[in-house]
Amino acid sequence: MRKRPGEVRDAIVSVLKARPHGASVAEITQHVATLIGAVPASSVRSYLQLNTPQLFARTNRAQYALNGLEYRPLASTKSFASRSFNFEKATLILGDCFAWLEQRPSNSIHAVVTDPPYGLVEYSELEQKKLRAGKGGIWRIPPSFDGTKRSPLPRFTVLKQTDLDALEQFFTAWGARLLPVLVPGANVVVASNPLLSYLVSGALARAGLERRGEIARLVMTMRGGDRPKHAHEEFSGVSVMPRSMWEPWLVFRKPLEGRAQDNLRKWGTGGFRRISAERPFGDVIESSPTRSSERALAPHPSLKPQGFLRQLVRGVLPLGKGIVLDPFAGAGSTLAASETIGYESIGVEKDAAYFNVAIKAIPKLAKLSLNTD
Repeated sequence: MRKRPGEVRDAIVSVLKARPHGASVAEITQHVATLIGAVPASSVRSYLQLNTPQLFARTNRAQYALNGLEYRPLASTKSFASRSFNFEKATLILGDCFAWLEQRPSNSIHAVVTDPPYGLVEYSELEQKKLRAGKGGIWRIPPSFDGTKRSPLPRFTVLKQTDLDALEQFFTAWGARLLPVLVPGANVVVASNPLLSYLVSGALARAGLERRGEIARLVMTMRGGDRPKHAHEEFSGVSVMPRSMWEPWLVFRKPLEGRAQDNLRKWGTGGFRRISAERPFGDVIESSPTRSSERALAPHPSLKPQGFLRQLVRGVLPLGKGIVLDPFAGAGSTLAASETIGYESIGVEKDAAYFNVAIKAIPKLAKLSLNTD
């Protein structure tokens, strides 16, 4: 049967999306045949050669991968023997989430809520060492303001094009590894920022996840609104960029299996949990900067407040059951929020220092009352 234009290429892409480390021409041909029927190995080989390096990457003799899925870190990092910590329904794992996802069974995660490393560079071993020593590096260490010590902020505006390319490659590779472990209809909610969200969103869509919009965390920050540096008097009526008053959280999901109601019945996913019978889950959540009491319990530069996370985490499991994953767990705030709601959760964190912080922080954050500071 004659194939439509591009059908073989699209089938090859589908096969390699599920195999981030690549496959041989023979393996690709076999799996393509299961998708669209028999195809000569010579045709598969021709498509691969014609679309390399634009779409495919040749990783070895007669071995190909989808270009962009073979992520390699910018710098080598120390590897740690896998350790785990359990608290009630929460499990925290010390390790690399890429390796963990590749070993995780298919269709075993029901939702993802995570605040990943936006630019990768700031969470490299070198930059983390500078941050912990108070030397800054790519992290801007703000001065005290009105007697209050402010939290470090990553300098997203200084990322080079190579850093942006690495960011895009990272999230494409991560999304490709995440997709198989999700159940159909699983929500994937990813924190971002207005400067880089377009790159993250495009990468996750290319990995096969379905974009479902954004959740706006309304929060006033100290970023933006500044006059031109060294010319603030000359251009006193100018802000170089808008004052940041919100934070985008990208919303994706694994495509449904059938209709929404079919997916809900089989997998328990395919929507968001309503706030009440009268109020649906909305895409705007009022928030505030993370309180000092929470930062004292969980010292992490990107810590998000429990008041916001508890609302978000509650909403991602439409029937109130399933496993919430945070593959960039940091100080464990997502796991703590899940524990408070009563959800089962798993977190993966590769930085041993933050893993140790999270061990102490998760029980305390989970029990934290939001009525007092």
